Amino acid sequence: MMTTPVLFTCTIISVFLSCALGNDLARGWGDKIDWKTFEDGLQAAKEEEKPLMLVIHKSWCGACKALKPQFADSKEIEELSKNFIMVHTEDDEEPKGEQYIPDGGYIPRILFLDSEGNVRKDFYNVGGHDEYKYYYYSPDMIVETMKRVKENIHSPAGEEKKKIDEL
Repeated sequence: MMTTPVLFTCTIISVFLSCALGNDLARGWGDKIDWKTFEDGLQAAKEEEKPLMLVIHKSWCGACKALKPQFADSKEIEELSKNFIMVHTEDDEEPKGEQYIPDGGYIPRILFLDSEGNVRKDFYNVGGHDEYKYYYYSPDMIVETMKRVKENIHSPAGEEKKKIDEL
């Protein structure tokens, strides 16, 4: 049958292009991270019962440009990302709604959402500025929050609710 060699060739070309082009959604934020679009991320978070990490940035932003290569080079972020649904939005992809600007519309902003898509205001940059709680300028700060989210959001539902109520 002739379709088998054609199918095989198409598969090989597809694999080659995927490897050559890398992760299209990464856009410089880490090719080894499994990035998703915002809508796909919300769906995956619900299906996989994982928290979602949302990086909101702009292509023209100096602070975003400075953070991007540091983020991409961080092996700790790469490793911890396996515990999250990873999403980053650029320019007009930024989600609309008050919950995505909990203390202002500055950028870059990193928010953590539960598996139901709710922004978890209790997970912010503890070492950062009081007025810009979701602003991060170093991978170390991001890693610390990712560890706290991983530790607290992956606990059994009753324990998680208890921890939230205590805040």
